[in-house]
Amino acid sequence: MFAVRRGWLRDRCAAAGSAAALVSRPANVRYLAGGAPPGAVLLVGPAEDVLLCPQTPSGDLIEGHLDEQLRITVLPAPGGDPAVAAADLAQTSGADSLAVEEHHLSVARHRALGSVAPRLLLSDLGGAVEQRRLVKDEDEIACLRIAAEITDQALGELLESILVGRTERHLALELERRLVDHGADGPAFMTSVGTGPNSGRAGHRPADRRVEEGDFLSVCLGATYRGYRCEIGRTFVIGTTPADWQIELYDAVFAAQRAGREALVPGAEYRAVDRAARQVLDSAGHAEAFGPLTGHGVGIEIDEEPQLAPGAMGKLDTCVPVTVEPGVHLPGRGGVRIDDTLVVRPEADGGPELLTITTKELLAL
Repeated sequence: MFAVRRGWLRDRCAAAGSAAALVSRPANVRYLAGGAPPGAVLLVGPAEDVLLCPQTPSGDLIEGHLDEQLRITVLPAPGGDPAVAAADLAQTSGADSLAVEEHHLSVARHRALGSVAPRLLLSDLGGAVEQRRLVKDEDEIACLRIAAEITDQALGELLESILVGRTERHLALELERRLVDHGADGPAFMTSVGTGPNSGRAGHRPADRRVEEGDFLSVCLGATYRGYRCEIGRTFVIGTTPADWQIELYDAVFAAQRAGREALVPGAEYRAVDRAARQVLDSAGHAEAFGPLTGHGVGIEIDEEPQLAPGAMGKLDTCVPVTVEPGVHLPGRGGVRIDDTLVVRPEADGGPELLTITTKELLAL
């Protein structure tokens, strides 16, 4: 599989007039090599592919499982730059041109490549690998599906425990421990737990505020499994029947999330998905409280293309996994976020595949 991906890149570079490609962005290295040891770069050459590492790969699960067909070269001296070594290797191997990821290289690093290999014509690979990563194959989707199952398990167990009196930070740490207990490589991102006035805030960092009866409790978490990351967000009420304003706000966000999910069809414009969710909350009077986007792609990174936002250009393809995560936060009161990971599928295949299945009913815990 990884050899096929590198073959695609080799052919693409050859068609554009480049003899070799240097991939330095870690997520792209992992996509093409099976793993991404810290600092490693991948040289895709006309005859051989080489992973250059600043130190011997540890074999740690979080680094991935490197393709056994790939040659691995460890720099002989500490402190060396694998990208510079790769450019030198490309030149000595007879390449006259090299495509690089200019969006990932610093100016100083780009100059160093030209200095060590002055006969190489450097060109820009652009976001070619990121675009290739956008549509997932069924093996990738299977990893996302398992990551979602792990995430649902961890969240479900938390909902069965006593929550009143515990801090946001404590709950977040417990969720991350449960992810690992159920087989995750680790959390897909920093787990967010918000209570009371902190609930519903996007990216809220858990603090020492304790859960109180009557609070909204919003949780956003995700597991990483074999390098692939998913995301789920839910909001609950603690210990009592929800207040009228909580029910009204929750119903509005739930309706917006449902509209966004239903808009996930192959060929739909990214901004049309955002508009479907945004219009619901606009009509409910929450236009100003809605964030800058409705969702985003997921995969090796937790925030990938596409961006489901008002100004986003492009259309959805089949087998693109995305989040749909509208939310509203009312300052001083709290708010609601509902977040799912789904895979775009045609209507003939049942429509969008929902990976995160924890109930979206407004539960009183």
